[in-house]
Amino acid sequence: MFCPDCGSWNRAAALRCARCDADLPELAVLPSDRPDEDIGELRRATGNRYRVVRKLGSGGMAHVYYAMHDRLDSPLVIKVLHRQLAGEPEMRERFRREAEAAAHLNHPGICSILDYGEAGDTVFLVMPYLSGGSLADRLARDRTVAPVAAAAIGAQVAAALDFAHRRGVVHRDVKPDNILFDEDGHAVVTDFGIATARFHARLTGTGRAMGTPHYMSPEQAMGKVVDGRSDIYGLGVMLYEMLIGVPPFDGDDAYGVGYKQVHEMPLSPLVADPTLPRDIVAVVMRCLSKSADERPQRGFELADALLASIPFDVAAADHGQARSARLARVNQAAAAVP
Repeated sequence: MFCPDCGSWNRAAALRCARCDADLPELAVLPSDRPDEDIGELRRATGNRYRVVRKLGSGGMAHVYYAMHDRLDSPLVIKVLHRQLAGEPEMRERFRREAEAAAHLNHPGICSILDYGEAGDTVFLVMPYLSGGSLADRLARDRTVAPVAAAAIGAQVAAALDFAHRRGVVHRDVKPDNILFDEDGHAVVTDFGIATARFHARLTGTGRAMGTPHYMSPEQAMGKVVDGRSDIYGLGVMLYEMLIGVPPFDGDDAYGVGYKQVHEMPLSPLVADPTLPRDIVAVVMRCLSKSADERPQRGFELADALLASIPFDVAAADHGQARSARLARVNQAAAAVP
């Protein structure tokens, strides 16, 4: 707590101020954490437009904060680039272009960017708050996703990716952490931080692989120029993991995983679970073809194949899953409109 006399911060359990020795007020509820020193700076950087409430977590590039819009009282997420990365021109530019890439993509299955700003070492972007958590959270909790629900989620993601691909944007990091859910359970693609787009200059030369090794396509693992079919592969890996709880390849390090992506064929999910719907498994394995020419060529093609593979007579027994599948079909149809 802060001392009411001198303003110094003290541990919550303290009875007297460590600096001025004044009596500290008794708190009904003791705070568990020291105040985040970055919150005040973030508030100043955003011009106090947002009430920064708490930190939600941290990733490899950024801290994520839950906030409220000061005037509209709507929940938001503020993503703040790590301070040490903000000093690197390439990382700063990659963060900026995440905002730019998503700002060009107005689709219900793609997380929109509401604001972007820079103030000294504070670089941030603002997004809507999606209360359903991430697919990674769901997998951590349940390990797998029921086949019908997995196909429905995959179709929604494929529709969103098709929209991005037709506008020249390749995500390049499709993975469970980057699939969020709104309060109704609709899948939303986020984090275009390493996306390639026709309106972006390349930040790195050919030969440097960027992305997450477990979800990289063979061509991406080799550092080649990629197109939307690389995202199709990543979505195939994600579908595989939803069905049996693990991605198709693992290894001691990124190089080992990348080698397997390029040279080894994945085992069919039916080996782990023979009860899985064979039509869904066939679509997943097609996505994991080593040759991009043998995968679904477009996101809408994959969405159609996934929806066609769903046994709706079985899905109808689960109203929630069947509803998600129908919504995926609506999203896929909407995304097909130029």
